[in-house]
Amino acid sequence: QVQLVESGGGSAQAGGSLRLSCAYAKNGHGTNCMGWFRQAPGQEREGVAVLRTAGRSTYYHDSVRGRFTISQDNGNLYLQMDSLRPEDTAVYYCAASGGIMCLSRPGARNEYYWWGQGTQVTVSA
Repeated sequence: QVQLVESGGGSAQAGGSLRLSCAYAKNGHGTNCMGWFRQAPGQEREGVAVLRTAGRSTYYHDSVRGRFTISQDNGNLYLQMDSLRPEDTAVYYCAASGGIMCLSRPGARNEYYWWGQGTQVTVSA
């Protein structure tokens, strides 16, 4: 299976920045999409930013567009988070999908079947 390990979470003040990293090992599996999801207490997990592997096109949730940037290099997926807001507080998960439905539904968590363990991000006002 694809192995995903997140790091870089922590605390920041509103307006600040954090950078999340996800070290991945595909172990021979192909992936069409890799991305970041988040889950706040009492809320459903939502797609934040996704990179479609082949065409390098990206998806961003409306709430983070213009503030967050997803990028990738050999073996690592990143999420640069700028202009943080208290409502960005959540556990952030790295995810990957080998299916084709993630291409048209990149923010749909049910399209992803490989997940990291999550990293906490806390933004204070």
